Amino acid sequence: MQTTMLRPLVSKPGPFTSVYFEDSHDTEDAAKQLDLKLRDLRAQLAEQHAPDETCRAIETAVRQAPPSVGRSGRALLATGDSVVVDERFDEPPAAPVTRVSELPYLVPLTRYAEPGSRYVVASLDQVNATVEAFDEHGRKIGADEVSGRDHPVHRVRGGGSAQYPMREHTEETLRRNVADIADEVANVAQRTGARLVVLAGEIQGRRGVYEALPKPWQEITHEVTHVDVVPELIESEKRRRLEEVLNRFRDELGQEQGLAVQGLEAVTSALMEGNVATLLISDPPGARVYTGTEPTMIATSENQLRTLGASEVRERNADEAIPVAAVAVDADLIYVDSDLADGFGVILRHR
Repeated sequence: MQTTMLRPLVSKPGPFTSVYFEDSHDTEDAAKQLDLKLRDLRAQLAEQHAPDETCRAIETAVRQAPPSVGRSGRALLATGDSVVVDERFDEPPAAPVTRVSELPYLVPLTRYAEPGSRYVVASLDQVNATVEAFDEHGRKIGADEVSGRDHPVHRVRGGGSAQYPMREHTEETLRRNVADIADEVANVAQRTGARLVVLAGEIQGRRGVYEALPKPWQEITHEVTHVDVVPELIESEKRRRLEEVLNRFRDELGQEQGLAVQGLEAVTSALMEGNVATLLISDPPGARVYTGTEPTMIATSENQLRTLGASEVRERNADEAIPVAAVAVDADLIYVDSDLADGFGVILRHR
């Protein structure tokens, strides 16, 4: 996931209260269930001595937000009396996760809140189309209508030579309609940065539009009969993107001078140098690292930081300090279901 939205966390003082829980709204008693979940969360946070004002800020944010649609999870990262990050995601955690610590706890966010891709859906026939654009979270960010010429659009059969002009006119009308729709689809995809395009409708219309699309857009376009398969396509694209990152990491790791390293020592060294493009996280053990006054002043030993001139050194949880340091250097965060040495690996920016 891109970490732009997480940058405010880097400059905020702790302690942070990190909360992840299911806030699905798919049953008749959803409101009552939410009350029970909030009560349980308050009890967990009280045991960890979370500040009262932070607990109130979290509960206010939950209660004032509109209900989710269907199955949903929620992440809230707060400090003081304000919620700094408030995100919903499609795959809720199996059980609530709460943590009160000096640094925000980002690992569950990378696991559950990995967004999909921006995408475009065109519902069309050979005459008209509705072209809709959606952001990474499935929220509609634009909609356009394309109205083509509807006469004549049916090919004429038989009738001898007298029918040739009419047939040619029909073919030309179809070509113009298809070209107009394809142009609009490509324009919307370009404008919104879409990584997936879906053409939905009867086969003649969508096939013609597909063939009229520029080659780069054809490569990310899927033809479907009904739009109800779009969520499956989005999830498939997400898995493909994550697998692509993991394959690149493995390939680079296997090269002598490859752009990948793993393990606490190598990862913290790369973060110290600001040489991290992507941080991969699996299931990090309860390891500890040391940090200085800046998030990127991070190492596996106190002596290492002292040698580098750090006057103030603190021992931290690795699963908190390493992701925060990655955010500080504008690295992407990716959770992977794969074994990594010490639970962390990185794709480097350079050698």
